[in-house]
Amino acid sequence: MTDIGTDPTATAGTPAAEATPAPAPASVRRRGGGPDRNPGQDADRTSPPHPGRTLALTSAATAVALMTYTAPMVTLPQTAADLHTPVSAQAWLLNGTPLGLAALLLVAGSLADDYGRRRIFVSGTLALGVTTVLGAFASTTWLFTLARIAQGAASAALLASSLGLLVHAFPTPGGRLRATGVWGAFVSGGIAVGPLLVGAIPDWRVSYGVLGAAALVVAGLGARALSESRSPRGGRPDLAGAVTFGLALVALVAALTLGRDGWLRAPVGLLLAAAVLLGVLFALLERRASTPMIDLSLLRSPRFLASSAGGLFTGLAVIGLFSYLPAMLQRALGLSPMDTAWLFLLWSGLSFAVALQARRLAHRVSPRHQLAVGFALHAAGALAMLGAVGAGSWPRLLPGLVLAGVGTGLLNAALPLLAVESVPAARAAMGSGAQQTFRYIGSCAGVALTIAIATSAGEPGRGADVALWVSAGLGAAAGVLVALLRERT
Repeated sequence: MTDIGTDPTATAGTPAAEATPAPAPASVRRRGGGPDRNPGQDADRTSPPHPGRTLALTSAATAVALMTYTAPMVTLPQTAADLHTPVSAQAWLLNGTPLGLAALLLVAGSLADDYGRRRIFVSGTLALGVTTVLGAFASTTWLFTLARIAQGAASAALLASSLGLLVHAFPTPGGRLRATGVWGAFVSGGIAVGPLLVGAIPDWRVSYGVLGAAALVVAGLGARALSESRSPRGGRPDLAGAVTFGLALVALVAALTLGRDGWLRAPVGLLLAAAVLLGVLFALLERRASTPMIDLSLLRSPRFLASSAGGLFTGLAVIGLFSYLPAMLQRALGLSPMDTAWLFLLWSGLSFAVALQARRLAHRVSPRHQLAVGFALHAAGALAMLGAVGAGSWPRLLPGLVLAGVGTGLLNAALPLLAVESVPAARAAMGSGAQQTFRYIGSCAGVALTIAIATSAGEPGRGADVALWVSAGLGAAAGVLVALLRERT
């Protein structure tokens, strides 16, 4: 099978076609300043995109979204104490945002492609600011969780539309490689700065106010500086598919989160059954829809499968472990939130630096092979941290954090590039949404699994070691899987 998005004979909607658009009629230029819109081809109703501004604003919004996402990681003990959250319900404090992300990323990506990437981006960034501020005023576990779910939904809109905006602003392969590399680095940058910012502010509620204000500022700048782009396909929006898919993911993530208290309980079984039935219904609806949210024929593409599998296992192995490990270290080793943030800066900071430079490898190493190496390094890093918690020694974590940080940087650089290369360029936001949907489904499952393992082992050191073994095994399996998903010739 030929690689989608890199075929030199590509038709309209592919990178080659977008790099050399046909001249627009004068009447169209007077009305909108961009080329005439055809189904499946990007169009700009206002003015040509400004690549620098587009990259800066999408990267800034992505960093804020990831800072908001990681905020509870270092404040989980204090947040749980303020909200009187029992240990059995603490997974919800971490899983609220990934639940919203997983449920709406694919929907948001499809809407962004069809109805305007700038419109969805600005709306999502604005909603992130509002919901983050509301989260600061939450007084119960469920109010906080609802605010976090809303933050995830808002983040889904801005993350899915960001890559669509970048593909439109950087139509050439070289420009797209640089842009997705920088964007991926800011995913790591948000993860690095978020815990430091929250740890430096004594009150976690104030930190949420600061993050909300930052999102509102970026939304205002985006409304003024970004150009609109879309790839209208005609037909009605796939509302039935959107609702069915969202409900299926909510049921799945709720089952995964509740399952840590017992997988054989009736609510868990009912939720899993509902997720399966709704998933089957979604597939049937997509086959019959004239404008489906996702083209199911993409599942025959090894590149799309590698992108989806890479996202899923990044959530399971990497995000699942590092979402709960800071709280585990605070309880087991007595570290303060700020001490924990500085310690994990070694992992997240290296991830940022590696992701920023990884684009230099792209001419020699394919994104799929970067994923395989990244997963292998994460597995090695997890194994290198074995025994550190039981020994009460945080310095023993350092070699493992270095290895895992380099691996995560490679993952964060390769995943966005593979996501947009695995689909036609006119559906870039949908491709991004699909990959990130799997990433945050994996995150929800990984967080629930890590907390279940760490809190049921009886002793913190033993629980940490079992969680590290599981994360290493998942990372190794993912590396083998993506290495085997080669394009057919």
